Amino acid sequence: MESFEETSVTPVAKAPVQGKFVTGNLFRHIAVMSLTSSVGLMAIFVVDLINLLYISWLQDPVKTAAIGYAGAVLFFTTAFGIGLSVGVSALVSRAVGARDLALARQRTTEGLLLGAGFGAAFAALVWLALPPIVGLLGAEGATAEETLHYLRIIIPSQPLLMVGMIGAGVLRAHGDARRSMMVTVWGAVVLAALDPVLILWADLGLTGAALAGWGSRAAIAGMALWPIWRHYGGFGRPSGASVVAAAAPLFAISGPAILTQLATPVGQAVVTRMVAGYGEAAVAGMAIAGRLTPVAFGIIFALSSAVGPIIGQNLGAGKMDRVRRTLRESILFSGIVIVVMSAVLFAARGAIADAFQAQGLTRDLIYLFCGPLSLLFFFNGMIFVANAVCNNLGAAMQSTMVNWGRHTIGTVPFAWAFGLWWGAPGVLVGQAVGGILFGVLAVWLALRVVDRVTQTRAA
Repeated sequence: MESFEETSVTPVAKAPVQGKFVTGNLFRHIAVMSLTSSVGLMAIFVVDLINLLYISWLQDPVKTAAIGYAGAVLFFTTAFGIGLSVGVSALVSRAVGARDLALARQRTTEGLLLGAGFGAAFAALVWLALPPIVGLLGAEGATAEETLHYLRIIIPSQPLLMVGMIGAGVLRAHGDARRSMMVTVWGAVVLAALDPVLILWADLGLTGAALAGWGSRAAIAGMALWPIWRHYGGFGRPSGASVVAAAAPLFAISGPAILTQLATPVGQAVVTRMVAGYGEAAVAGMAIAGRLTPVAFGIIFALSSAVGPIIGQNLGAGKMDRVRRTLRESILFSGIVIVVMSAVLFAARGAIADAFQAQGLTRDLIYLFCGPLSLLFFFNGMIFVANAVCNNLGAAMQSTMVNWGRHTIGTVPFAWAFGLWWGAPGVLVGQAVGGILFGVLAVWLALRVVDRVTQTRAA
């Protein structure tokens, strides 16, 4: 890893060079980038899956359903953090690219302070509004009480998660993919250690799950801050005025990113509300399927960010034919991964259901997801790839519109209609079927963007 002196250096113009993604096997580049990027991302989702697994061992459907409702709320806070980390990472990477370590340190510190501040404010707002939020999701009676109890303990730890996510983004901005990955990996390790002790051995139930979440988030924050301090110059001493001034450029980047990220939890909240009408067993089944999805398809979730550098380098080199091929071969790679993982899920569906102590409707929903329904995630993969192309070709707003369309008109009417016909399983089927339309639409729109950029460059 190249290190920089702690002085501001004016960048010197250099002759353009072709990056490794401009030549060589595109499919191999896509596979390697996606596989390596997915490890840290999957660790985030493994944390949620571990939590739900241990709670399910209590064999209390009310508590399992409560984790399902809570997940819909926590999804919003995580999406907010991802959006902020995108902005801070972009600002820090620019300073790193200019070989200005002092500016990078300043941007890092300002971003962390703003992230912690807005994270605390956002957490306070959500905490105060928890009763109506949980009510809107459809939780009632003992389930609503358990959901509120869990969220009131875990929500105040949001600033720790925000600091950890932003810190991981800073490490990526410095090109330190390994340490960035280990931030969330250590969070998963800590949770895996604390959950059985607090939930089962200490018999604290949801209280133990929430306290374990605090420990995991503290580990995430610590593992993000330590390497920044140890290897990348530590932190600056910004003034109050400089922190306020830094908010504008940060939210110029993070605002659209947050807006895009929030589309998914909005859609998930709507589906949770629909499934709630079929009881705790249905919500529990949906929660398990929802947490299995990013773990099983973490490579697909990582694909969007992984192909960005490939598209960017080929765009910079004027190789628009390879940009088009990147889109095509990324979709092919996505299809291969989804078929393979769906086969694994189908073969392991009984073991998965047994691990979560699932019976009745909960077991039916797990079986529905593990095989036939998981195959339809291919169309979500098409959306991820198409959005990556649009984001890197200057059409980010198109990605935002596609994302919101997918999780509103591409979810609500389909889930409602199929739910009338087939109950709780129909809601999940409808949610997946809606993705077919938007997957095809997203790729068509992305191809139009590629054509437009190609024509502009040829003119």
